[in-house]
Amino acid sequence: MAAKQPIGIELAKRNLITEQDINKALDYQKSHPNKKLGDILNTLNACDSEKLIEAIGEILNEKSILLKETDIRINAQDYISLDIMKKNKAIPFEEEAGRVKVCFSDSYNKRSIETIRLLLLNKGLIMDRYITFESNIDKVLFSFEGINSETINQKGDITGLVDSIIKVGMEKRASDIHFEPMQGKLRVRYRIDGELVTAVNIDNDKQAQIIGRLKAISNMHQEKQESQDGRILLYPDYNIRVSSQKNVYGEKFVLRLLKKNAGIKKIFDLGFPKDEGIVKKCFDKKNSITIIAAPTGAGKTTTLYSIIDYLNRPEINVTTIEDPVEIRIDGLNQVEIDGKTSFSDSLRTVLRQDPDIVLVGEIRDKETAEIAMQAGQTGHYVLSTIHTIDCIEVITRLRKMGISNYDIASTLASTVSQRLVRKVCPHCAIEREFTEKEKEIMKNIATKYGVELDFNGKKTYDTIGCEKCNHTGFYDRIAAFEILSIDEKIKELIVNNASSIEIRNCALQGEYRPLVIDALYKVLDGITTLNEINNQLIIF
Repeated sequence: MAAKQPIGIELAKRNLITEQDINKALDYQKSHPNKKLGDILNTLNACDSEKLIEAIGEILNEKSILLKETDIRINAQDYISLDIMKKNKAIPFEEEAGRVKVCFSDSYNKRSIETIRLLLLNKGLIMDRYITFESNIDKVLFSFEGINSETINQKGDITGLVDSIIKVGMEKRASDIHFEPMQGKLRVRYRIDGELVTAVNIDNDKQAQIIGRLKAISNMHQEKQESQDGRILLYPDYNIRVSSQKNVYGEKFVLRLLKKNAGIKKIFDLGFPKDEGIVKKCFDKKNSITIIAAPTGAGKTTTLYSIIDYLNRPEINVTTIEDPVEIRIDGLNQVEIDGKTSFSDSLRTVLRQDPDIVLVGEIRDKETAEIAMQAGQTGHYVLSTIHTIDCIEVITRLRKMGISNYDIASTLASTVSQRLVRKVCPHCAIEREFTEKEKEIMKNIATKYGVELDFNGKKTYDTIGCEKCNHTGFYDRIAAFEILSIDEKIKELIVNNASSIEIRNCALQGEYRPLVIDALYKVLDGITTLNEINNQLIIF
Protein backbone atom coordinates (compact mmCIF):
# COMPACT_ATOMS: atom_id res chain seq x y z
CA MET A 1 0.00 0.00 0.00
CA ALA A 2 1.80 3.14 -1.20
CA ALA A 3 0.74 6.75 -1.71
CA LYS A 4 2.25 9.83 -3.32
CA GLN A 5 2.90 11.19 0.17
CA PRO A 6 4.60 8.39 2.18
CA ILE A 7 1.85 6.49 3.94
CA GLY A 8 3.75 6.48 7.21
CA ILE A 9 3.77 10.28 7.31
CA GLU A 10 0.05 10.44 6.50
CA LEU A 11 -0.71 8.00 9.33
CA ALA A 12 1.51 9.94 11.74
CA LYS A 13 -0.38 13.15 10.86
CA ARG A 14 -3.54 11.41 12.03
CA ASN A 15 -1.82 10.50 15.34
CA LEU A 16 -2.32 6.79 14.68
CA ILE A 17 1.38 5.95 14.78
CA THR A 18 4.63 7.53 15.97
CA GLU A 19 7.97 8.16 14.33
CA GLN A 20 9.31 5.23 16.38
CA ASP A 21 6.63 2.97 14.83
CA ILE A 22 7.70 4.09 11.34
CA ASN A 23 11.37 3.38 12.06
CA LYS A 24 10.53 -0.09 13.44
CA ALA A 25 8.43 -0.81 10.35
CA LEU A 26 11.21 0.33 8.00
CA ASP A 27 13.73 -1.89 9.83
CA TYR A 28 11.33 -4.81 9.46
CA GLN A 29 10.88 -4.00 5.76
CA LYS A 30 14.63 -4.40 5.16
CA SER A 31 14.35 -8.14 5.84
CA HIS A 32 10.85 -8.38 4.28
CA PRO A 33 11.15 -6.20 1.15
CA ASN A 34 7.92 -7.54 -0.38
CA LYS A 35 5.81 -6.43 2.58
CA LYS A 36 3.95 -3.12 2.32
CA LEU A 37 4.31 -0.57 5.11
CA GLY A 38 0.63 -0.72 6.08
CA ASP A 39 0.79 -4.51 6.44
CA ILE A 40 3.96 -4.25 8.52
CA LEU A 41 2.43 -1.67 10.87
CA ASN A 42 -0.51 -4.03 11.36
CA THR A 43 1.83 -6.99 11.98
CA LEU A 44 3.74 -4.95 14.58
CA ASN A 45 0.48 -3.94 16.32
CA ALA A 46 1.38 -0.27 15.93
CA CYS A 47 -2.27 0.70 16.48
CA ASP A 48 -5.79 -0.68 16.36
CA SER A 49 -6.17 -2.73 13.14
CA GLU A 50 -9.67 -1.45 12.41
CA LYS A 51 -8.60 2.20 12.67
CA LEU A 52 -5.43 1.50 10.68
CA ILE A 53 -7.14 -0.07 7.65
CA GLU A 54 -9.83 2.62 7.74
CA ALA A 55 -7.19 5.37 7.66
CA ILE A 56 -5.25 3.65 4.87
CA GLY A 57 -8.46 3.41 2.84
CA GLU A 58 -9.09 7.14 3.31
CA ILE A 59 -5.51 7.98 2.34
CA LEU A 60 -5.69 5.85 -0.81
CA ASN A 61 -9.29 6.89 -1.56
CA GLU A 62 -10.38 3.26 -1.39
CA LYS A 63 -13.17 1.47 0.46
CA SER A 64 -11.68 -0.67 3.25
CA ILE A 65 -12.63 -3.56 5.52
CA LEU A 66 -10.77 -5.55 8.16
CA LEU A 67 -11.73 -8.79 6.42
CA LYS A 68 -12.57 -11.77 8.67
CA GLU A 69 -14.15 -15.15 8.02
CA THR A 70 -17.45 -13.87 9.39
CA ASP A 71 -17.52 -11.22 6.65
CA ILE A 72 -17.65 -13.89 3.90
CA ARG A 73 -21.38 -14.03 3.19
CA ILE A 74 -21.18 -15.92 -0.09
CA ASN A 75 -19.44 -19.05 -1.28
CA ALA A 76 -16.43 -17.21 -2.71
CA GLN A 77 -15.37 -20.16 -4.86
CA ASP A 78 -18.65 -19.94 -6.77
CA TYR A 79 -17.37 -16.63 -8.14
CA ILE A 80 -13.60 -17.14 -8.48
CA SER A 81 -11.50 -20.28 -8.22
CA LEU A 82 -9.24 -20.70 -5.21
CA ASP A 83 -6.11 -20.66 -7.41
CA ILE A 84 -7.06 -17.28 -8.89
CA MET A 85 -7.86 -15.88 -5.45
CA LYS A 86 -4.44 -17.00 -4.19
CA LYS A 87 -2.60 -15.68 -7.24
CA ASN A 88 -4.26 -12.25 -7.11
CA LYS A 89 -4.69 -11.99 -3.32
CA ALA A 90 -8.38 -11.21 -3.81
CA ILE A 91 -11.52 -12.57 -2.14
CA PRO A 92 -15.19 -11.94 -3.07
CA PHE A 93 -17.11 -11.62 0.19
CA GLU A 94 -20.62 -10.29 -0.50
CA GLU A 95 -23.10 -9.85 -3.37
CA GLU A 96 -26.07 -7.54 -3.60
CA ALA A 97 -28.19 -6.76 -6.67
CA GLY A 98 -25.57 -8.02 -9.12
CA ARG A 99 -22.67 -6.19 -7.48
CA VAL A 100 -19.93 -8.27 -5.84
CA LYS A 101 -17.71 -6.84 -3.13
CA VAL A 102 -14.13 -8.03 -3.63
CA CYS A 103 -11.27 -7.47 -1.19
CA PHE A 104 -7.69 -6.96 -2.43
CA SER A 105 -4.44 -6.74 -0.51
CA ASP A 106 -2.87 -4.37 -3.05
CA SER A 107 -4.92 -1.58 -4.59
CA TYR A 108 -2.06 -0.69 -6.97
CA ASN A 109 -1.85 -4.09 -8.66
CA LYS A 110 -3.90 -3.05 -11.68
CA ARG A 111 -3.38 -6.37 -13.46
CA SER A 112 -4.94 -8.35 -10.60
CA ILE A 113 -7.82 -5.91 -10.25
CA GLU A 114 -8.58 -6.04 -13.98
CA THR A 115 -8.34 -9.85 -14.02
CA ILE A 116 -10.96 -10.20 -11.29
CA ARG A 117 -13.16 -7.46 -12.77
CA LEU A 118 -13.31 -9.22 -16.14
CA LEU A 119 -13.96 -12.65 -14.62
CA LEU A 120 -16.96 -11.27 -12.77
CA LEU A 121 -18.11 -9.23 -15.74
CA ASN A 122 -18.24 -12.43 -17.81
CA LYS A 123 -20.72 -13.73 -15.23
CA GLY A 124 -22.82 -10.59 -15.54
CA LEU A 125 -21.57 -9.15 -12.25
CA ILE A 126 -20.11 -5.76 -11.37
CA MET A 127 -17.15 -5.57 -8.99
CA ASP A 128 -16.98 -3.25 -5.96
CA ARG A 129 -13.37 -2.94 -4.83
CA TYR A 130 -12.20 -2.98 -1.20
CA ILE A 131 -8.78 -3.20 0.43
CA THR A 132 -7.59 -5.08 3.50
CA PHE A 133 -4.33 -6.35 4.98
CA GLU A 134 -2.54 -9.18 3.20
CA SER A 135 -2.45 -11.21 6.43
CA ASN A 136 -6.26 -11.11 6.58
CA ILE A 137 -6.45 -12.30 2.98
CA ASP A 138 -4.03 -15.15 3.81
CA LYS A 139 -6.04 -16.25 6.87
CA VAL A 140 -9.29 -16.41 4.92
CA LEU A 141 -7.62 -18.22 2.01
CA PHE A 142 -6.22 -20.76 4.46
CA SER A 143 -9.75 -21.43 5.69
CA PHE A 144 -10.64 -22.37 2.09
CA GLU A 145 -7.62 -24.63 1.62
CA GLY A 146 -8.55 -27.67 3.73
CA ILE A 147 -10.40 -29.17 0.78
CA ASN A 148 -11.53 -26.83 -1.97
CA SER A 149 -14.63 -27.26 -4.11
CA GLU A 150 -12.57 -28.34 -7.12
CA THR A 151 -11.13 -31.26 -5.12
CA ILE A 152 -14.62 -32.25 -4.03
CA ASN A 153 -15.85 -32.33 -7.60
CA GLN A 154 -12.87 -34.42 -8.69
CA LYS A 155 -13.52 -37.01 -6.00
CA GLY A 156 -17.22 -37.37 -6.70
CA ASP A 157 -17.20 -40.20 -4.12
CA ILE A 158 -18.86 -39.41 -0.78
CA THR A 159 -16.78 -42.07 1.00
CA GLY A 160 -13.58 -40.47 -0.30
CA LEU A 161 -14.81 -36.98 0.51
CA VAL A 162 -15.60 -37.76 4.16
CA ASP A 163 -12.31 -39.63 4.50
CA SER A 164 -10.41 -36.64 3.08
CA ILE A 165 -12.09 -34.18 5.43
CA ILE A 166 -11.15 -36.32 8.44
CA LYS A 167 -7.56 -36.93 7.28
CA VAL A 168 -6.97 -33.24 6.53
CA GLY A 169 -8.29 -32.47 10.03
CA MET A 170 -5.71 -34.86 11.45
CA GLU A 171 -2.93 -33.25 9.39
CA LYS A 172 -3.98 -29.76 10.53
CA ARG A 173 -3.89 -30.85 14.22
CA ALA A 174 -7.64 -30.35 14.63
CA SER A 175 -9.17 -31.41 17.94
CA ASP A 176 -12.71 -31.34 16.51
CA ILE A 177 -14.40 -31.37 13.11
CA HIS A 178 -17.81 -29.70 12.75
CA PHE A 179 -20.25 -30.68 9.96
CA GLU A 180 -22.86 -27.92 10.07
CA PRO A 181 -25.99 -27.87 7.86
CA MET A 182 -26.79 -24.29 6.88
CA GLN A 183 -29.08 -22.64 4.37
CA GLY A 184 -28.00 -23.91 0.97
CA LYS A 185 -24.75 -25.54 2.12
CA LEU A 186 -22.99 -27.86 4.54
CA ARG A 187 -20.16 -26.03 6.29
CA VAL A 188 -17.15 -27.97 7.59
CA ARG A 189 -14.94 -26.36 10.22
CA TYR A 190 -11.84 -27.49 12.13
CA ARG A 191 -11.01 -26.47 15.70
CA ILE A 192 -7.26 -25.90 15.77
CA ASP A 193 -5.55 -24.69 18.97
CA GLY A 194 -8.98 -23.76 20.31
CA GLU A 195 -10.04 -21.64 17.30
CA LEU A 196 -12.59 -22.65 14.65
CA VAL A 197 -11.56 -22.21 11.01
CA THR A 198 -13.71 -22.98 7.98
CA ALA A 199 -12.34 -25.86 5.92
CA VAL A 200 -14.91 -26.04 3.13
CA ASN A 201 -18.50 -25.27 2.18
CA ILE A 202 -20.16 -28.23 0.43
CA ASP A 203 -23.14 -28.08 -1.90
CA ASN A 204 -26.42 -28.81 -0.17
CA ASP A 205 -27.25 -31.70 -2.50
CA LYS A 206 -24.43 -33.75 -0.93
CA GLN A 207 -25.61 -33.20 2.64
CA ALA A 208 -27.84 -36.27 2.99
CA GLN A 209 -25.13 -38.59 1.61
CA ILE A 210 -22.44 -37.15 3.89
CA ILE A 211 -24.69 -37.45 6.96
CA GLY A 212 -25.53 -41.01 5.94
CA ARG A 213 -21.83 -41.86 5.63
CA LEU A 214 -21.04 -40.34 9.02
CA LYS A 215 -23.82 -42.36 10.65
CA ALA A 216 -22.66 -45.56 8.96
CA ILE A 217 -19.04 -45.30 10.12
CA SER A 218 -20.10 -44.07 13.61
CA ASN A 219 -22.43 -47.04 14.14
CA MET A 220 -25.47 -44.77 14.51
CA HIS A 221 -29.09 -45.43 13.54
CA GLN A 222 -29.64 -44.17 9.98
CA GLU A 223 -33.33 -43.34 10.36
CA LYS A 224 -33.17 -41.54 13.70
CA GLN A 225 -32.75 -37.77 13.61
CA GLU A 226 -32.64 -37.10 17.34
CA SER A 227 -29.32 -36.68 19.18
CA GLN A 228 -26.99 -39.69 19.00
CA ASP A 229 -23.47 -40.59 20.11
CA GLY A 230 -21.11 -42.88 18.25
CA ARG A 231 -17.49 -43.71 17.49
CA ILE A 232 -15.35 -44.02 14.39
CA LEU A 233 -12.69 -46.72 14.68
CA LEU A 234 -11.49 -46.76 11.05
CA TYR A 235 -8.25 -44.87 11.71
CA PRO A 236 -5.57 -46.88 13.58
CA ASP A 237 -4.02 -43.88 15.37
CA TYR A 238 -7.28 -42.22 16.41
CA ASN A 239 -10.34 -42.89 18.53
CA ILE A 240 -12.98 -40.52 17.14
CA ARG A 241 -16.02 -39.67 19.26
CA VAL A 242 -19.05 -38.53 17.29
CA SER A 243 -22.05 -36.51 18.42
CA SER A 244 -25.09 -35.60 16.32
CA GLN A 245 -27.85 -33.09 16.96
CA LYS A 246 -30.72 -31.93 14.80
CA ASN A 247 -30.92 -28.25 13.88
CA VAL A 248 -33.27 -26.28 11.62
CA TYR A 249 -31.36 -27.21 8.43
CA GLY A 250 -30.59 -30.86 9.18
CA GLU A 251 -28.29 -32.81 11.49
CA LYS A 252 -25.09 -31.31 12.82
CA PHE A 253 -22.17 -33.65 13.56
CA VAL A 254 -19.12 -32.97 15.72
CA LEU A 255 -16.17 -35.36 15.58
CA ARG A 256 -13.71 -35.25 18.50
CA LEU A 257 -10.30 -36.51 17.30
CA LEU A 258 -8.49 -38.33 20.11
CA LYS A 259 -5.03 -39.61 19.29
CA LYS A 260 -4.56 -43.11 20.71
CA ASN A 261 -0.81 -42.95 21.23
CA ALA A 262 -0.55 -39.27 22.11
CA GLY A 263 1.29 -40.11 25.32
CA ILE A 264 0.97 -38.31 28.62
CA LYS A 265 2.54 -34.87 28.95
CA LYS A 266 4.57 -34.18 32.05
CA ILE A 267 2.82 -31.82 34.45
CA PHE A 268 5.53 -29.17 33.97
CA ASP A 269 5.20 -29.36 30.17
CA LEU A 270 1.54 -28.39 30.53
CA GLY A 271 2.58 -25.07 32.07
CA PHE A 272 2.37 -25.97 35.77
CA PRO A 273 4.85 -23.98 37.92
CA LYS A 274 8.22 -25.73 37.72
CA ASP A 275 8.53 -26.36 41.42
CA GLU A 276 8.57 -29.94 42.71
CA GLY A 277 7.56 -28.68 46.15
CA ILE A 278 4.36 -27.11 44.80
CA VAL A 279 3.44 -30.32 42.96
CA LYS A 280 3.96 -32.47 46.05
CA LYS A 281 2.07 -30.04 48.26
CA CYS A 282 -0.80 -29.92 45.80
CA PHE A 283 -1.13 -33.54 44.67
CA ASP A 284 0.91 -36.01 46.76
CA LYS A 285 -1.85 -36.58 49.31
CA LYS A 286 -3.85 -39.20 51.21
CA ASN A 287 -7.26 -39.11 52.87
CA SER A 288 -8.41 -36.15 50.79
CA ILE A 289 -9.66 -34.90 47.44
CA THR A 290 -8.14 -32.55 44.84
CA ILE A 291 -10.40 -30.93 42.27
CA ILE A 292 -9.41 -29.41 38.92
CA ALA A 293 -11.75 -26.56 37.94
CA ALA A 294 -12.19 -25.04 34.50
CA PRO A 295 -14.77 -24.57 31.75
CA THR A 296 -15.33 -27.17 29.03
CA GLY A 297 -12.38 -27.51 26.65
CA ALA A 298 -9.82 -25.97 29.01
CA GLY A 299 -7.69 -29.13 29.34
CA LYS A 300 -8.87 -30.51 32.70
CA THR A 301 -8.66 -34.14 31.58
CA THR A 302 -5.13 -33.69 30.21
CA THR A 303 -4.04 -32.25 33.56
CA LEU A 304 -5.64 -35.17 35.43
CA TYR A 305 -3.73 -37.67 33.27
CA SER A 306 -0.47 -35.82 33.96
CA ILE A 307 -1.10 -35.88 37.70
CA ILE A 308 -1.88 -39.60 37.62
CA ASP A 309 1.27 -40.22 35.59
CA TYR A 310 3.27 -38.28 38.20
CA LEU A 311 1.77 -40.23 41.12
CA ASN A 312 1.63 -43.69 39.53
CA ARG A 313 4.00 -46.24 41.08
CA PRO A 314 4.03 -50.07 41.02
CA GLU A 315 3.25 -50.31 44.75
CA ILE A 316 -0.04 -48.37 44.57
CA ASN A 317 -3.41 -49.19 43.03
CA VAL A 318 -4.73 -46.42 40.77
CA THR A 319 -8.24 -46.70 39.36
CA THR A 320 -9.92 -44.22 37.01
CA ILE A 321 -13.61 -43.78 36.20
CA GLU A 322 -14.02 -41.94 32.90
CA ASP A 323 -16.63 -41.00 30.32
CA PRO A 324 -15.02 -42.05 28.03
CA VAL A 325 -11.48 -43.39 28.55
CA GLU A 326 -9.56 -41.05 26.25
CA ILE A 327 -6.01 -42.37 26.73
CA ARG A 328 -5.12 -45.88 27.88
CA ILE A 329 -2.27 -45.92 30.39
CA ASP A 330 -0.24 -48.99 31.36
CA GLY A 331 -0.48 -49.88 35.04
CA LEU A 332 -3.84 -48.20 35.61
CA ASN A 333 -7.23 -49.80 36.11
CA GLN A 334 -9.41 -47.72 33.83
CA VAL A 335 -13.20 -48.00 34.03
CA GLU A 336 -15.42 -46.55 31.31
CA ILE A 337 -18.97 -45.69 32.28
CA ASP A 338 -21.77 -46.46 29.83
CA GLY A 339 -25.43 -45.62 29.42
CA LYS A 340 -26.42 -48.14 32.13
CA THR A 341 -24.13 -46.80 34.87
CA SER A 342 -23.18 -43.42 36.30
CA PHE A 343 -20.07 -42.00 37.96
CA SER A 344 -21.65 -42.61 41.38
CA ASP A 345 -22.55 -46.26 40.57
CA SER A 346 -19.05 -46.98 39.27
CA LEU A 347 -17.41 -45.20 42.20
CA ARG A 348 -19.25 -47.37 44.73
CA THR A 349 -17.93 -50.49 43.00
CA VAL A 350 -14.39 -49.13 42.63
CA LEU A 351 -14.14 -48.41 46.35
CA ARG A 352 -14.52 -52.17 46.97
CA GLN A 353 -11.51 -52.81 44.70
CA ASP A 354 -8.90 -51.66 47.26
CA PRO A 355 -7.73 -48.49 45.44
CA ASP A 356 -5.13 -46.07 46.79
CA ILE A 357 -5.91 -43.33 44.26
CA VAL A 358 -9.23 -42.87 42.49
CA LEU A 359 -9.69 -40.58 39.52
CA VAL A 360 -13.32 -39.58 38.93
CA GLY A 361 -13.65 -37.97 35.50
CA GLU A 362 -16.15 -35.37 36.65
CA ILE A 363 -18.29 -34.48 39.65
CA ARG A 364 -21.66 -33.74 38.09
CA ASP A 365 -24.16 -34.23 40.89
CA LYS A 366 -24.64 -34.43 44.65
CA GLU A 367 -24.50 -38.23 44.75
CA THR A 368 -21.09 -38.42 43.04
CA ALA A 369 -19.78 -35.56 45.19
CA GLU A 370 -20.90 -37.29 48.42
CA ILE A 371 -19.30 -40.63 47.50
CA ALA A 372 -16.08 -38.88 46.39
CA MET A 373 -15.96 -37.05 49.73
CA GLN A 374 -16.56 -40.30 51.63
CA ALA A 375 -13.74 -41.94 49.67
CA GLY A 376 -11.42 -39.08 50.62
CA GLN A 377 -12.38 -39.51 54.28
CA THR A 378 -11.72 -43.27 54.35
CA GLY A 379 -8.08 -43.51 53.34
CA HIS A 380 -8.21 -42.83 49.61
CA TYR A 381 -6.86 -39.95 47.54
CA VAL A 382 -9.47 -38.76 45.04
CA LEU A 383 -8.83 -36.65 41.94
CA SER A 384 -11.68 -35.14 39.98
CA THR A 385 -12.89 -32.17 37.94
CA ILE A 386 -15.76 -29.75 38.26
CA HIS A 387 -17.13 -26.97 36.06
CA THR A 388 -16.43 -23.64 37.78
CA ILE A 389 -14.56 -20.48 36.88
CA ASP A 390 -11.77 -20.64 39.47
CA CYS A 391 -10.35 -22.36 42.55
CA ILE A 392 -12.43 -20.47 45.10
CA GLU A 393 -15.71 -21.19 43.34
CA VAL A 394 -15.13 -24.95 43.74
CA ILE A 395 -16.17 -24.47 47.37
CA THR A 396 -19.32 -22.60 46.33
CA ARG A 397 -20.17 -25.28 43.74
CA LEU A 398 -19.84 -28.10 46.30
CA ARG A 399 -22.01 -26.17 48.72
CA LYS A 400 -24.69 -25.74 46.04
CA MET A 401 -24.58 -29.50 45.40
CA GLY A 402 -25.50 -30.01 49.05
CA ILE A 403 -22.13 -30.97 50.51
CA SER A 404 -21.76 -29.79 54.12
CA ASN A 405 -19.18 -27.19 55.11
CA TYR A 406 -17.67 -29.72 57.52
CA ASP A 407 -17.15 -32.33 54.78
CA ILE A 408 -15.63 -29.75 52.43
CA ALA A 409 -13.26 -28.39 55.08
CA SER A 410 -12.16 -31.82 56.33
CA THR A 411 -11.71 -33.48 52.92
CA LEU A 412 -10.86 -30.91 50.24
CA ALA A 413 -7.05 -30.63 50.17
CA SER A 414 -6.47 -28.41 47.15
CA THR A 415 -8.12 -26.98 44.07
CA VAL A 416 -6.50 -26.10 40.76
CA SER A 417 -7.97 -23.92 38.02
CA GLN A 418 -6.64 -23.45 34.51
CA ARG A 419 -7.19 -21.87 31.09
CA LEU A 420 -5.50 -22.66 27.80
CA VAL A 421 -3.68 -19.93 25.89
CA ARG A 422 -2.06 -20.25 22.48
CA LYS A 423 1.73 -20.30 22.22
CA VAL A 424 3.51 -18.06 19.73
CA CYS A 425 4.64 -19.92 16.63
CA PRO A 426 8.41 -20.52 16.90
CA HIS A 427 8.73 -20.53 13.12
CA CYS A 428 7.47 -17.04 12.30
CA ALA A 429 7.17 -14.95 15.49
CA ILE A 430 9.28 -11.80 15.63
CA GLU A 431 10.95 -10.77 18.87
CA ARG A 432 10.54 -7.19 20.08
CA GLU A 433 10.64 -5.01 23.19
CA PHE A 434 7.55 -4.59 25.36
CA THR A 435 5.81 -1.27 24.73
CA GLU A 436 5.35 1.13 27.64
CA LYS A 437 1.58 0.61 27.40
CA GLU A 438 2.00 -3.19 27.67
CA LYS A 439 4.28 -2.79 30.68
CA GLU A 440 1.78 -0.47 32.34
CA ILE A 441 -1.13 -2.90 31.83
CA MET A 442 0.87 -5.85 33.18
CA LYS A 443 2.32 -3.96 36.15
CA ASN A 444 -1.11 -2.64 37.18
CA ILE A 445 -2.58 -6.16 37.23
CA ALA A 446 0.42 -7.60 39.09
CA THR A 447 0.39 -4.81 41.68
CA LYS A 448 -3.29 -5.45 42.39
CA TYR A 449 -2.31 -8.94 43.64
CA GLY A 450 0.90 -7.96 45.41
CA VAL A 451 3.28 -9.19 42.68
CA GLU A 452 6.21 -7.35 41.08
CA LEU A 453 7.13 -8.06 37.46
CA ASP A 454 10.73 -7.73 36.29
CA PHE A 455 10.96 -6.70 32.63
CA ASN A 456 14.76 -6.58 32.66
CA GLY A 457 16.04 -8.54 29.66
CA LYS A 458 12.53 -9.71 28.76
CA LYS A 459 11.15 -9.67 25.21
CA THR A 460 7.77 -10.30 23.68
CA TYR A 461 6.75 -11.36 20.16
CA ASP A 462 4.67 -10.19 17.25
CA THR A 463 2.67 -13.06 15.75
CA ILE A 464 2.99 -13.18 11.98
CA GLY A 465 1.59 -16.43 10.56
CA CYS A 466 3.09 -19.10 8.31
CA GLU A 467 2.15 -22.47 6.82
CA LYS A 468 3.29 -24.36 9.92
CA CYS A 469 0.86 -22.46 12.17
CA ASN A 470 -1.94 -22.29 9.59
CA HIS A 471 -1.30 -18.55 9.22
CA THR A 472 -2.52 -17.83 12.74
CA GLY A 473 0.82 -16.87 14.34
CA PHE A 474 0.25 -19.45 17.10
CA TYR A 475 1.19 -23.10 17.40
CA ASP A 476 -0.10 -25.39 20.17
CA ARG A 477 -1.40 -24.28 23.57
CA ILE A 478 -0.23 -24.12 27.17
CA ALA A 479 -2.18 -23.81 30.42
CA ALA A 480 -2.16 -20.90 32.84
CA PHE A 481 -2.76 -22.20 36.38
CA GLU A 482 -3.90 -21.04 39.78
CA ILE A 483 -3.54 -23.20 42.89
CA LEU A 484 -5.37 -23.06 46.21
CA SER A 485 -4.17 -25.15 49.16
CA ILE A 486 -6.85 -25.48 51.82
CA ASP A 487 -4.92 -24.49 54.95
CA GLU A 488 -6.23 -24.18 58.50
CA LYS A 489 -7.38 -20.57 58.08
CA ILE A 490 -9.41 -21.39 54.98
CA LYS A 491 -10.85 -24.53 56.62
CA GLU A 492 -12.07 -22.40 59.51
CA LEU A 493 -13.71 -19.95 57.09
CA ILE A 494 -15.44 -22.80 55.23
CA VAL A 495 -16.79 -24.33 58.46
CA ASN A 496 -18.10 -20.89 59.48
CA ASN A 497 -19.89 -20.59 56.11
CA ALA A 498 -17.77 -17.64 54.98
CA SER A 499 -18.53 -16.19 51.56
CA SER A 500 -16.31 -16.79 48.54
CA ILE A 501 -15.16 -13.14 48.79
CA GLU A 502 -13.95 -13.68 52.39
CA ILE A 503 -12.21 -16.93 51.41
CA ARG A 504 -10.54 -15.22 48.41
CA ASN A 505 -9.26 -12.33 50.53
CA CYS A 506 -7.81 -14.78 53.04
CA ALA A 507 -6.20 -16.88 50.30
CA LEU A 508 -4.59 -13.79 48.73
CA GLN A 509 -2.86 -13.07 52.04
CA GLY A 510 -1.11 -16.43 51.60
CA GLU A 511 0.38 -18.10 48.51
CA TYR A 512 -2.75 -18.11 46.30
CA ARG A 513 -2.66 -15.92 43.19
CA PRO A 514 -5.28 -15.88 40.40
CA LEU A 515 -4.32 -17.52 37.12
CA VAL A 516 -3.92 -14.15 35.37
CA ILE A 517 -0.62 -13.82 37.28
CA ASP A 518 0.66 -17.13 35.89
CA ALA A 519 -0.52 -16.01 32.44
CA LEU A 520 1.49 -12.76 32.79
CA TYR A 521 4.60 -14.76 33.71
CA LYS A 522 4.11 -16.74 30.49
CA VAL A 523 3.96 -13.47 28.55
CA LEU A 524 7.19 -12.34 30.26
CA ASP A 525 8.82 -15.64 29.27
CA GLY A 526 7.84 -15.13 25.63
CA ILE A 527 5.55 -18.17 25.55
CA THR A 528 2.39 -16.26 24.65
CA THR A 529 1.34 -12.65 24.10
CA LEU A 530 -0.55 -10.07 26.12
CA ASN A 531 -3.24 -9.87 23.43
CA GLU A 532 -3.72 -13.64 23.56
CA ILE A 533 -4.24 -13.77 27.31
CA ASN A 534 -6.61 -10.83 26.97
CA ASN A 535 -8.58 -12.80 24.37
CA GLN A 536 -8.91 -15.69 26.81
CA LEU A 537 -9.22 -13.86 30.16
CA ILE A 538 -10.39 -10.33 29.19
CA ILE A 539 -7.96 -8.47 31.44
CA PHE A 540 -8.14 -5.01 29.81
